[in-house]
Amino acid sequence: MLDEDRRVAVFVVCDGMGGAQAGNIASSMAADHFMDFMKKSVENGGDIAAAMSGAVAAANTAVYDKSSGDENCAGMGTTLVAAAVTRDSCAIVNIGDSRAYKVTGDAIYQVTKDHSVVEEMIDRGDITRMEAKEHPKKNLITRALGTNADEPPDVFRPELSEGDLLLLCSDGLSNIVEEREMYYEIEYSRDIRESCERLVGLALSRGAPDNVTAVLFQK
Repeated sequence: MLDEDRRVAVFVVCDGMGGAQAGNIASSMAADHFMDFMKKSVENGGDIAAAMSGAVAAANTAVYDKSSGDENCAGMGTTLVAAAVTRDSCAIVNIGDSRAYKVTGDAIYQVTKDHSVVEEMIDRGDITRMEAKEHPKKNLITRALGTNADEPPDVFRPELSEGDLLLLCSDGLSNIVEEREMYYEIEYSRDIRESCERLVGLALSRGAPDNVTAVLFQK
C-alpha cells in the first residue's frame, strides 16, 4: 500500500502453514486483515508505528477464529513480516521466520530475528549460523500468527537514509539464497522490480522447496 498524499508505504509478507489449502487461507487472511487495518489507520491520520501492533492483532484474531471454528483449517497459522515507512520513520514487525533486511550502499543487514528452533539453538551456542542452514529442524518455527489467541509481534525501528532499501521475504528465499547474493542482485540491478524477479528466480532455479516471496522497497 502506498499513500502518496501522506507519504506512507506499508507492505507485508505472509507464509502460511497447516497444509497447502489451510496455509494459503491463513496467509491470505492475515495479509488482508493487516492491510485493511493499516489502510484505515493511515486514512484516519493515526500514528503509523503504533498502528502496526494493532494490525497484527487484527490479523491474528481473524486467523485464530477461522482455525478454531473450521475443522478444515484447524491448526493453521502463518508467519508475518511487515514494514511501514514514512518520510522520517520506519517500523517493522515480525512473527515467525519471514525476514526483513536493510540494504545500504555497501552492505545488507538482517533486521528481524527468526522465531525458530535453530535460532534458539544458535542463541544457546549449540550450533553455528552456518550449521543452522543445513540443520534438519531449520524449518520449524516457535511462533506463528493465528496459533494463539494473543500473539504480539517483535517490533524494530531501523533508521533508513535516502536510497536505502528494505527487503521482506519468506524463508523460501532466505534459506536458499545467501545474503551476499541478495546484496549483489539488488545492488547491481537498475530496477527494484527486476531485482525481486531475479531473487525469486534464483531461489526457484535451485529447487526451493517452499514458497518464495519477496518485496523490495527503496526510500
